[in-house]
Amino acid sequence: MKLKITPSSGNVFRDLGFRREEAEHLLVRADLMIQLQKLIASRRLKQQTAAKILGVTQPRVSDLLRGRIDLFSTDALIDMLARLGATVRLTVKVRPAA
Repeated sequence: MKLKITPSSGNVFRDLGFRREEAEHLLVRADLMIQLQKLIASRRLKQQTAAKILGVTQPRVSDLLRGRIDLFSTDALIDMLARLGATVRLTVKVRPAA
């Protein structure tokens, strides 16, 4: 049996069939969410403590740690990162015309 390998576009959401614009939004939110998860883990914060720092409820932190990307806006994720003392910068790269 021969496997068919399809090269990645560089955006897993695009590869899963999301429209280009939606895939870009999802990728940004996923990156922000991963950084939040890493910060919470590296500081060994309990969910209740993280909730107080982030200004949200404990169930909201649980959603964050379970990767419920559909429940968080880019703005909300950036706000939470800022509350943890992180600085968020966006990098825009222009792809060559296809």
